[in-house]
Amino acid sequence: MGRNLVGISSWAEPELIQSGFYPAEVKTAEERLSYYAARFSVAEIDSSYHFFPTQRNLALWLENTPDGFTFDVKVFSLFTQHPTPFSALPRTIREKYGGQIQAKENVYLHHLPDAAVEELWTILIRTMEAFRTAGRLGAGLFQFPPWFHPEPKNFDYIARCREKLPDYQMAVEFRVGSWLEKRREETLEFLRKHGIALVCVDEPQGFKSSVPPVAEVTAPLALVRFHGRNKDNWEGKGLPSTEKFSYLYSEDELKEWVPKIRSMAEGAKELHVIFKNKHADFPVKNATQMKGLLKIT
Repeated sequence: MGRNLVGISSWAEPELIQSGFYPAEVKTAEERLSYYAARFSVAEIDSSYHFFPTQRNLALWLENTPDGFTFDVKVFSLFTQHPTPFSALPRTIREKYGGQIQAKENVYLHHLPDAAVEELWTILIRTMEAFRTAGRLGAGLFQFPPWFHPEPKNFDYIARCREKLPDYQMAVEFRVGSWLEKRREETLEFLRKHGIALVCVDEPQGFKSSVPPVAEVTAPLALVRFHGRNKDNWEGKGLPSTEKFSYLYSEDELKEWVPKIRSMAEGAKELHVIFKNKHADFPVKNATQMKGLLKIT
């Protein structure tokens, strides 16, 4: 059995800062990360989905975490088939290729010339390599949207992403249930073949987008993400993420996962449990509870 790490996504979420989790004397970004890293051993970087990290942020994250601390890096939205604001593209890409990109507020990967796409992959690899060189890299997390269905072209796309990142652990989270319902065995076999970690999830059930709470290990790294069980807001339009994921798990609800997590840990070199229920201090409360249930100091 390898390392079991528990943490949260978005340790700098404004609601978390305002909740009182960080003492009043902990005021700067550097101090907050150091405080967080003294209590949890893994964190998920959510901001990297929206923008590529700056060199300053990379340095801050690496300098203010101890040896053994691990980051999971959420991959830039363009690589996961999401619409992405043109303004979110790196400045160098906008300046170099802006005239070749159709004028839209939001762009998709296919709107960019091939050379621009290759440069974006280079930036992503450079970011992940910075974490790996420092001994702080967990996985590059690809979170695909609800319209990304288990079709041949999408299996092929995931395989191409894997080819771009042969030296890094890739993890995939699906946002539509058909991958693990109608095509479960095919999906699991595909992920194992390519050494891609399936992100197992706890989330509201009963929707077309609901992914069943399976507990499967498909790579050396295993991951579980807790999104909360807020059925009322799960598919609400226009809601901020802090409302969509607003849910405080009870201890009994967390206990449902303990035997599954322990079983996953037996088949993995490392296991990450990430709480994404980002409302107030809910994620740190539940992460602390889970550490206790798993007997992690």
